[in-house]
Amino acid sequence: MKPTPAAERMKVVQQRQALEKASVLNSIPFRSIGPSVMSGRVVDIDANPSDPTEFYVAYASGGVWYTDNNGQSFAPVFDSTETLTIGDIAVNWKSGTIWVGTGEVNSSRSSYAGTGVYKSTDKGKTWKWMGLPDSHHIGKIQLHPTDDNTAWVAVLGHLYSPNAERGVYKTTDGGQTWKKTLYIDDNTGAVDLDINPQNPGEVYATVWYRTRSAWNFVPNGKTSGIYKSTDGGNTWTNVTKEGSGFPQGDILGRIGVAVYAKNPQIVYAVLDNQKAKPDTAKKDTLVYALAELKNLTKEKFAQLEERKIDTLLKRNGILGKYSARQIKEQVATGQLQATALYDYLYINTGFEGTPIGAEIYRSDNGGGSWKKVNEKELPINSTYGYYFGKIYVSPTNPDKVFAIGFTSQYSTDGGKTWKNMDKPNVHPDHHALWIDPQRDSHLINGNDGGLNITYDNGEHWIKANTPSVGQFYSVVVDNARPYNVYGGLQDNGVWTGPSTNRESPNWQGTGDYPFKSIMGGDGMQVQVDTRDNQTVYTGFQFGNYSRLNKLQPRQTAKRITPLHPLGEKPYRFNWQTPVLLSQHNQDVVYFGGNKFFRSMNKADTMYAMADLTKGDRGGNVPYGTITTISESPLRFGAIYAGTDDGNIQLSKDGGYSWALVNNKPTKTTDANLATGLWVSRVTASKFKESRVYASLNGYRFDDFSPYLYVSEDYGATWKQLGKDLPLEPVNVVKEDPKNENILYVGTDGGLYVSFNRGQSFMLWNGGLPKSVPVHDIAIQERDNELVLGTHGRSLYVTSLADVQGLQKDKDWLKKKPKEKPVQRQRRDEEESEPGEQD
Repeated sequence: MKPTPAAERMKVVQQRQALEKASVLNSIPFRSIGPSVMSGRVVDIDANPSDPTEFYVAYASGGVWYTDNNGQSFAPVFDSTETLTIGDIAVNWKSGTIWVGTGEVNSSRSSYAGTGVYKSTDKGKTWKWMGLPDSHHIGKIQLHPTDDNTAWVAVLGHLYSPNAERGVYKTTDGGQTWKKTLYIDDNTGAVDLDINPQNPGEVYATVWYRTRSAWNFVPNGKTSGIYKSTDGGNTWTNVTKEGSGFPQGDILGRIGVAVYAKNPQIVYAVLDNQKAKPDTAKKDTLVYALAELKNLTKEKFAQLEERKIDTLLKRNGILGKYSARQIKEQVATGQLQATALYDYLYINTGFEGTPIGAEIYRSDNGGGSWKKVNEKELPINSTYGYYFGKIYVSPTNPDKVFAIGFTSQYSTDGGKTWKNMDKPNVHPDHHALWIDPQRDSHLINGNDGGLNITYDNGEHWIKANTPSVGQFYSVVVDNARPYNVYGGLQDNGVWTGPSTNRESPNWQGTGDYPFKSIMGGDGMQVQVDTRDNQTVYTGFQFGNYSRLNKLQPRQTAKRITPLHPLGEKPYRFNWQTPVLLSQHNQDVVYFGGNKFFRSMNKADTMYAMADLTKGDRGGNVPYGTITTISESPLRFGAIYAGTDDGNIQLSKDGGYSWALVNNKPTKTTDANLATGLWVSRVTASKFKESRVYASLNGYRFDDFSPYLYVSEDYGATWKQLGKDLPLEPVNVVKEDPKNENILYVGTDGGLYVSFNRGQSFMLWNGGLPKSVPVHDIAIQERDNELVLGTHGRSLYVTSLADVQGLQKDKDWLKKKPKEKPVQRQRRDEEESEPGEQD
């Protein structure tokens, strides 16, 4: 797989325009049903220093919003552009000019790539694209304090592939042209900037080495560091090289920088130090540490104390199922390997490390030298410091410093000691902070749960979460009247609420918000037993799922995640683990790890049927996992499963036996399905038993091609659909409930509809932003309604009656413009080489 070239990707503007012009649907509006109270990830805030009740807020995938009443209400100002994923905003409050750098910089699994820099000179009424199309992820835009035409941009670059358009870019003509003035290499980008406001010739930039793939993430490298320019960002010098007092080597992770405005010689930096913590913990003599069980021989295992093994088993909740005596006997007889206990307990999801984490450094000579100032461990980075990396200093007090990450902290003694600001009503995982220059106890905080405001250094917080900007991974519906919508959200758990909801502050009078939380963590897939509309199967990241009653979710939750047997390594589960109730019998539950699991009794017992993947790639991200499961509505036990490593498999006997169906030479004019790509959705048709749709997603290769296919013969042959779809990865494909010719496709850029079973598409965004990531689609067949689960703009509902009526209209084709939509050349025809594999 190859990344999509910027020139090709920017054609999405014309492609979307053609599909919008071809549409006969945009007079049919979607209605937002919220929810808003849990909000979505805020990445930047810019407030008017003269009137802090006026400010802009940028969301990771929800666009830019404006308020002039201190967050009581907001209006979107960026919805007319082709992207809603934001990295940074910068506002010149004197001129009203707004700069937006697109593409979130936090490098998470849900960080969408942007398309460069945009600029508005009329407070967000209109926007102009200013270039840097291959930047993908922008960490900071730094404006010149007196020259409105000069700005610097920290470009982090591609998330999943190396690229040259990264580093620091400078413009002196208002963004008409850009010059790359700081470049390290194709894997090291710029992530933060700050300036000496008294002498704008002095600019600081932090650069960060990080690489990511679908199976591995390296968040640190020796090329990370801080650079300084004394000529306005034209040339740069590394001020954290050896001898500077700053750490060296491969342990350097993400870095943030802040200059004290009144004395710019004072500069602070926060470093994500990825060096492992020294093992200073007192050894527990009652139990074996996991590391002691690694690489044992049969003879060494025989010498282990049974008492300490049993204590280890008890602490892991499996004493009784296994015992030390049983395990030792099986190792002695060769039934188990000597490493079986280590293999059984070892987990590797990328969150198990013990790095030093956040460290605070201070320079009192403009970056000439640095000194670590925090005296104790600073608990802001957890094990995923790449997700954070921001530090701020009070505009009026050089010793008052704020560092934000998993927690938000502040210091009043120059960073030596710290106080936690995370009090009730504020969500963890902090990404943005604005400090009032007139009152540095007045803060506006942006985090994974939205926006919070404090006037007393974080002792008390108020929420300002009126925009519906939740980041939904999934959406399903039940059969209640009115029916309810369920969905999992990024870092905000699983929620359910009525499809008739209309967002209003009236709920605060009763304290009864219409949507209810039923699960914490990162909310993932959901299934509802529609026989009672109360039994729910759902969970959080990496397959931690439960069955519960939504009326008492925490009291009734019963874990359903299958546990591997001794002698096997732990099952691998995708970040979004799929779960499915059979439409034929809702006692039957299907569940996907690296193996396919089936239960016939509501998940009370789960049976492992088969491993459907190509295996683990050995990285620190679970890979080789099932991502999607679909059972034929027409035949019980005819099941399709897709994986993150590109397999699509079919079972016709309820999961006992499987056949790989996407690696055969096809008999059609189309080439094979793209190989090695994430299978985002497999959808078995309700109109024909042998028909199945599949979408593949190249997001984790920075490949933005829309891969959409259909098979009419159980996957024996495939045909490509949607050749006029724009260059946006496809997340979901659904059939219309009444008309087999109508297909709905959700991509990272919006919703598309076909009236001829995928031969051509049109854009449907009535009532939606111009572009919005559509992660999932649910259809309530009884009410004939469609629900969109968007990643950044929560949930939308509409009736399908008018859509179906238009498709039946024999004259609908005459309503389309005569010119044909922009056609794409297939990426696999254009770029594939003989023998090219994953």
